[in-house]
Amino acid sequence: MEFLIISLIVFAIAVVMTMSGRGGGNFYVVALVIAGHSMYEAATTGQFILMITALSGMLIFHKHKLVDWKLALIIDPPTDIMAFVGGYFSEYIGGTTLKFVFSGLLVIAGFLMLMKVNEKPIDKPKTLGYWHRTFGGHSYVVNLWIAIPVTALVGLASGALGISGGSFKVPLMVLLCGVPMPIAVGTSSAMVAATALMGFIGHSASGHFNPQMAIPIAAFALVGGIIGGKLAVKTKSVHLKKIFAYTTLVAAVLMAVNAFMAA
Repeated sequence: MEFLIISLIVFAIAVVMTMSGRGGGNFYVVALVIAGHSMYEAATTGQFILMITALSGMLIFHKHKLVDWKLALIIDPPTDIMAFVGGYFSEYIGGTTLKFVFSGLLVIAGFLMLMKVNEKPIDKPKTLGYWHRTFGGHSYVVNLWIAIPVTALVGLASGALGISGGSFKVPLMVLLCGVPMPIAVGTSSAMVAATALMGFIGHSASGHFNPQMAIPIAAFALVGGIIGGKLAVKTKSVHLKKIFAYTTLVAAVLMAVNAFMAA
């Protein structure tokens, strides 16, 4: 019964989070920790589920030409490298400490999602570090001086904590680079899948993976990701921003409470 409840929760999370390009790794970890799993096992399983969900959603977004692959290939490699580092060295940080760091990052992500979105083209000089990009009928400017360091930090946190880097990448692309929300969501799904893979490999190398638990739950996430991707292409993501922000803040509170109880 416990397995069925967790699987259904993961399924629901996969649907909603895929629609926002966030993956939902933060919520997967919260659900698994509350169910009694250790932070390390929950983070590893969360990365595995996140990887499966993001891949399923990415296929849907790619079909509708909402994944800017060139943008992903430029700003994502630092994230993937640091996700492996974070996943591999996570065991050297106390589980309670990870939970508090996790909560703090979720609070930041929640408020970022509440910020006003400006999808108008940003006027930036055509100099080194400013990439003027045209994709899907839209033009935007990517500030690589900001984007690359931020995505590297996102990868480190994502790998160590098993969370979704999309919580930070979507605001980064939309607020700082002027990327339209639908493209940011689709592109984030591709990047989240790659980040989750590297974080999962890092955690697995440290012996945190429990395939008997993770694989069956991931099957529910796979279906949820496909459904979420199909719903996303029919829904304006901006209408869901407040819902995602508030649910992220709720997840932060739940994890903080769990950390206090375990301390």
